[in-house]
Amino acid sequence: MRQRWLLATVLVAVVACTASPTSSPIERTLFDGQHIFRFDTFGDEAFWTDTLKMHQVVQGISPKTALGVGLKVDVDALPAALVSQLKAGQVNLDDPATTVALLALNAVVGVQASVDATNRITRFGVTCALCHATVDNSLAPGIGRRLDGWPNRDLNPGLILSLSPALQAPAVHAVLTSWGPGKYDAHWNHDNQNGPVLIPPAYGLAGVNLETYTGEGGIPYWNAYVAVTQMHGHGTFVDPRTGDAVRYNPDLVTPKLPALQQYELSLTTPPAPADNFDAAAAARGQTVFFGAGTCANCHVPPQYSDGGFGLHNPAEVCADGGLATRGTTGKYRTTPLRALSLHPPYYHDGSLATLADVVTHYNTCLNLGLNSTQQADLVQFLKSL
Repeated sequence: MRQRWLLATVLVAVVACTASPTSSPIERTLFDGQHIFRFDTFGDEAFWTDTLKMHQVVQGISPKTALGVGLKVDVDALPAALVSQLKAGQVNLDDPATTVALLALNAVVGVQASVDATNRITRFGVTCALCHATVDNSLAPGIGRRLDGWPNRDLNPGLILSLSPALQAPAVHAVLTSWGPGKYDAHWNHDNQNGPVLIPPAYGLAGVNLETYTGEGGIPYWNAYVAVTQMHGHGTFVDPRTGDAVRYNPDLVTPKLPALQQYELSLTTPPAPADNFDAAAAARGQTVFFGAGTCANCHVPPQYSDGGFGLHNPAEVCADGGLATRGTTGKYRTTPLRALSLHPPYYHDGSLATLADVVTHYNTCLNLGLNSTQQADLVQFLKSL
């Protein structure tokens, strides 16, 4: 009975979410971009449903399992009565029917699904928000208000993909289950090498010239690459450097890239929590950052990234070169440092667990000679950004 009631609220919820954007062209563009970021699959249901059969997989997955692999629930998409029931512990999170009801309400972040009158999932697709948004956990772990642009470091894309009936070959299954939470390999389906990297933030990109770990191209380039070659949306992506030459007609990706880019550029870096750092130590650490640490030679304010288009050979920063050699540049960008403390671990591969590890790494790699106090203060400054 409860599940039928949940599904009966779908029409009301959908109608409530169809607010019109402002008449301002900029506001309209941002409205469109937000909708694309959150809800547009670019037609990738053909891959996720017809090829991977993920609609069949998800049909039997409980909310508890879905939350366990990092999927998130948007509390603002839920009817007030359901929110009250969740708070009271009256919703069965072990029942796959609850998952279907949440999908029908369009409440699962980054997932789009069609549910028929018999409560069967008939189509399934994913959006940008699957990896590049999370929630604030305001109602419960994994359930809260959307945080667009935040990397979903709880998401386990490899484990999710490994559930597909189409990906059960032992070698493929072993690769997918090796990635772990918060990591994805956007080159694996090109070169068959296994080298997952951390899902990066999609906020704080305004003023950053190189938005990807290896500086392949700007935001429109990477959005197209991911939408077409990773999400398997129906669009156009051509790059002779990678050998990609994908063209769909109609193109469901390219016309949407400008609005998507503008929305992503509007996502500002979240401020560091006041209780996240020691202010006095951070002030001393700022002196180290711009002085003995030589950090500002590369990490230039205000974004604390490279002010131009500089790239670094892996050996310059004592980094593993695996990802660089798989890309087209063979090098790494200068990572923006704002809000760094909000999304550990660090380096593209997550090999440095804490900011203290990062400082120790560079102190050793660059022979900086910072003493323990300077290093500790520098960590506090990084936490303050």
